[in-house]
Amino acid sequence: MSRGQYPNTRMRRNRMQAFSRRLVAENRLSTDDLIWPLFVIEGDQQTEAIDAMPGVSRHSIDRLLEQAEQAVDLGIPAIAIFPSIDASLKDPSGSLAQDGDNLVCRAVRAVKSAYPELGIVCDVALDPFTDHGHDGVMRADEILNDETVEILCQQAIHQANAGCDIIAPSDMMDGRVAAIRAALDDAGHQNVQIMAYAAKYASSFYGPFRDAVKAGASLGKFGKSTYQMDPANSDEAMHEIALDLAEGADLIIIKPGLPYLDVLARAKAEFGVPCVAYQVSGEYAMQCAAFANGWLDRDRTILETMMAFRRAGADAVLTYFAPDIAKLLHQQR
Repeated sequence: MSRGQYPNTRMRRNRMQAFSRRLVAENRLSTDDLIWPLFVIEGDQQTEAIDAMPGVSRHSIDRLLEQAEQAVDLGIPAIAIFPSIDASLKDPSGSLAQDGDNLVCRAVRAVKSAYPELGIVCDVALDPFTDHGHDGVMRADEILNDETVEILCQQAIHQANAGCDIIAPSDMMDGRVAAIRAALDDAGHQNVQIMAYAAKYASSFYGPFRDAVKAGASLGKFGKSTYQMDPANSDEAMHEIALDLAEGADLIIIKPGLPYLDVLARAKAEFGVPCVAYQVSGEYAMQCAAFANGWLDRDRTILETMMAFRRAGADAVLTYFAPDIAKLLHQQR
């Protein structure tokens, strides 16, 4: 592409005045871009701070409803609900995931009853429910793929029955999107969307989340590297995404977020489908630490990282900063 040369072309001219910068901005932020992850616990009138995630808490269902109300008031279109399960209720197969009256399902029903217009995303994975913290059923050190997928299908049906709008398989088992799509359709949930964690990496950035859901303290010598992706690979991510789309995924997630913007940009360019980034707990915690020490400007950094996701091709972002971003955007109006 031919470009003009200085002095006829002065790139700074378009930057000189605020109105002009607004006119030529290539990407914009909106509350419509946000999905707010929230943690739910058993009990009444319960709020538990998560030490590794300043400003984020676990809420009993009654207080989760207060967070949902805030999301509606701020114009955030969807929340994602993650359970923190008592250790006494966990077992090797994560059997509670197949209970239609488990904590997630009760939380979904409560939120949907109070705020039917608010979108609800639910993870499909066994790690919150297993005593070993893995996303699937184990035999010795092996995560069993097909046996896990059968359970995930039942979990997805229960969540859809409760009112979940978007099922988000985060387990990284092979073939699970096709199986879940078929199970949902057979159960009469043809319009429930699937947002697949298509490129989910075996990342070190998940630590605070695992603390939040009280999972993953004893993952064994291999961790989750036999099913989550190697951080070295991006071609593999394109293959995973292509498979999930062919199996019926409506949206795809790249996780983590900022360290994998190259994967996000490549996915958007190659597939042209709705792409979601997850700004994970470790990314959140690092920024909060910098804010607490006065090393970074909180408001500007939050919005700049959000813009980075949008510029790379994200149509939506799961972020614990969602209410902060929404408030900042309202202030800019």
